[in-house]
Formats: sequence, structure tokens, C-alpha cells
Amino acid sequence: MAKIGKKRKAANEKIDADKLYLLEEAMALVKDVNLAKFDASVDLHIRLGIDPRKADQALRGTVSLPHGTGKTKRVAVFCTPDKEEEAKAAGADHVGLNELVAKVQGGWTDVDVVIAMPQTMAQVGRLGRILGPRGLMPNPKTGTVTMDVGAAVAEVKKGKISFRVDKYGIIHASVGRVSFTPEKLVDNANELIGTLLKMKPSTAKGTYVKSITVASTMSPGIKVDAKSVR
Repeated sequence: MAKIGKKRKAANEKIDADKLYLLEEAMALVKDVNLAKFDASVDLHIRLGIDPRKADQALRGTVSLPHGTGKTKRVAVFCTPDKEEEAKAAGADHVGLNELVAKVQGGWTDVDVVIAMPQTMAQVGRLGRILGPRGLMPNPKTGTVTMDVGAAVAEVKKGKISFRVDKYGIIHASVGRVSFTPEKLVDNANELIGTLLKMKPSTAKGTYVKSITVASTMSPGIKVDAKSVR
């Protein structure tokens, strides 16, 4: 049996495992029990009453967090030459087409988000085996295949995130860092949860939001009362 360290034990003692906390309480507590010496990510884990095996219930989408994620995302844009300056002006870190495709084919994937123009998808599509497993493949449903590359880059830089339900029906998403105030974390969490509520599939039966847990990168999980955020 793994030995629990003193800090982790102290953090566990601050959390009532049988209690469902209000979202505001949970966000204040997650800062208090954070164990990391760095500015850890604060993540929401939302279990939904859906069947991801059904096409209409395999939820995926994007949401713009009002206070951003606290992390500067590296963005690569596959575009035609006439759009390169627009992408660069919006803050894209890597811009191009043929040379960028060759770079990725060589194994380079040092980015957080990939955006592509529709005209470039024939070439970008060949990178599916490299980008797909890393969750980097551009997709119209997440706004990463678009003609308006400048706006797409700007949204990502400001705090737009993408999410996708896993095979267990759970959404995992970062809503900020432990350096954020509890109020900012609550605002970001409500934005994500509100988006998921609007996306409820018409074929989903029973309880839609089954559970919500918040945790920082190295902290214990804190259960949130799902009814308190509706």
C-alpha cells in the first residue's frame, strides 16, 4: 500500500469526502489544499448521463472562459500566403503550409492548438496520424477549420478551450490556475457548465449532470453539488 505524505494527509483532512460543496466553497478550498509548488491547473471533471457511443451524444465543443486559462497557448496556423500576416498579427506562433506540414511530418508537435483554412485540409489531413492522437487535429466543430484565422487565433489566445467527452461520459477541462481568485474560477466554471447544459442531447435520459469534481494538478478531488450550479 502506497504511503501518504504528510502534506497530502493534511490536505485530505481539510476535505469532507462525504460532503457536496457549493461551487464557491470548492473553488476556495481547492486553492487551500493545493500541494504543488508551481501555479497548478484547476480542473473540472464533469460526469454526464450520456452514452458517448451514440453519435448524437458524443459531445465536443468549445467555450471562451471569461478570465482565460492562465496559460499562454502556442498556436500553429496552416494557411495560404495571403493569410499569413493576419494570423501572425493575431498572435499565431507558427504560420505557413508546405514547410509547416513537412515540420510536423518530421515529428514536431510543440503546440497546443492547430488552426487550418479549409483549402489546406487536403495537406493537413495527411498529418492525422500525428496530430490526431495528441488532440491537435483541426475540426470545424471546434472552430479550428476556418477562413477567419485571425479571429480564431485571437479567441484561443484570450482563453477559448475545446472539450470532448471521454468514453466514460466525462468531460475533463481546465478552468484556470490556483493563482486565480475563487471568484474567477467560479466564473470560468459556470461558463463551461452552462455551455454543457445548453448542449444536452435531446435523446439523453435521466439525470444529465451526474457529478462534478474539482481538483488542482496535485490536489485531492473536491465533490461539487451539481444542483448548486444550475
